[in-house]
Amino acid sequence: MKTEVSLYDPIGVDKEGNEISLIDILGTDPEVVADMVETTFERNHLMEKVRRLTNREKMVLEMRFGLGTTARKTQREIARTLGISRSYVSRIEKRALNKLTKEFSMEGCQ
Repeated sequence: MKTEVSLYDPIGVDKEGNEISLIDILGTDPEVVADMVETTFERNHLMEKVRRLTNREKMVLEMRFGLGTTARKTQREIARTLGISRSYVSRIEKRALNKLTKEFSMEGCQ
């Protein structure tokens, strides 16, 4: 029978008598932390650009790619939600992505 173990459960003491938990000895790889910081920065940078789009473009991209708290949806699902055709959703998505591409290329962030 397997028992659950919390990463924060004490597993012993160090030389000074301080409790040590599993999380203390596992640590975090510096590369993982750097990747998380970079991903967060890139996501914030993207969201800054997305905020400049029209409301409809923003809504389509948020639903299509699951930005923010929105779950990813197909173009057909977005069309149903917004009461427009799937082909119109496709055109809005393409236009919004082209705007973002242009914004990033102007910054040299291709």
